[in-house]
Amino acid sequence: MTESVTTHAVVQEITNSLKHKPGALLPILHGVQDALGYIPAESIPEIAKTLSLSRAEVHGVVSFYHYFRETPPGQHTIQLCRAESCQSMGGKKLEEYIKTKLGIDFHETTADGKFSLEPVYCLGNCACSPAMQIGKDIYGRVSTNSFDATIVALGESA
Repeated sequence: MTESVTTHAVVQEITNSLKHKPGALLPILHGVQDALGYIPAESIPEIAKTLSLSRAEVHGVVSFYHYFRETPPGQHTIQLCRAESCQSMGGKKLEEYIKTKLGIDFHETTADGKFSLEPVYCLGNCACSPAMQIGKDIYGRVSTNSFDATIVALGESA
């Protein structure tokens, strides 16, 4: 079975199971992203048709919310906190370092597909700013050195 057929089946199952909910668009988009890791462009027309919405309306919601991805994520998604506490504790310099080190900006994935970088606006770890999350692990007091060590500990080399 091809990836396109699998993607279509996943989107169809999620859409059909949630289409009767009030305000079904957001739950459907969350369901698709949870299942596939992103919202594939080819799923937009199907979701729109099922909900009697225009493609532009569905795409507008996907592009409005930073949570939704329109491209597949990397093997590891790095969520970097951009809230005030982290900013005041060197978060901006850390952000610049990570972007340079990985060669990507927010909402992008490295060419090798290993890392995606996403902004978040609070990880609830303000006492240990700056903070980041990779997968389910939250890291506090992140420095350029601890970032590099974390990447190495993941078995990767950035």
